[in-house]
Amino acid sequence: MAILKWSGIVVAALILGLLALRLLYGVIANPRVMDEITTSPNGERAGIVMALTLPDGRTLPVNYRREGNQVYAGADGRWWRTLRDGDAPVTVLIRGETLTGHAHVVFDDPAFKADVFSRLRPTVPSWLPAWLDAHLVVIELDGSEPAPP
Repeated sequence: MAILKWSGIVVAALILGLLALRLLYGVIANPRVMDEITTSPNGERAGIVMALTLPDGRTLPVNYRREGNQVYAGADGRWWRTLRDGDAPVTVLIRGETLTGHAHVVFDDPAFKADVFSRLRPTVPSWLPAWLDAHLVVIELDGSEPAPP
């Protein structure tokens, strides 16, 4: 009986912890980051975080790397699922510039994903388990000029 009681307490603590994290990011952290990248488009954070508007209308801050007409993002949460069918219309705000494009998630090219992530997230610890690895999102920008170096 004691084992069931402690198991219930552990499960409840985990659920509360996850809810607290969601609340922290959704109500406190993400709005602050969004405010910073929109009010300081030339700031340090705006150089690594963009605002991404998904097909379902949600807008969230996401780390990015722009290379020419492509923008790469690592999806740590569940938001990437709205892009899983590919060619999903998205809008990004990068350094004060609003751009449109089409996004897809890379599922079947681990070498490409590793190559992009080596530039997008060069400091991710090597000991991180593969099941915690982010999904790679590739956004093809519509009719844009290559980004300046």
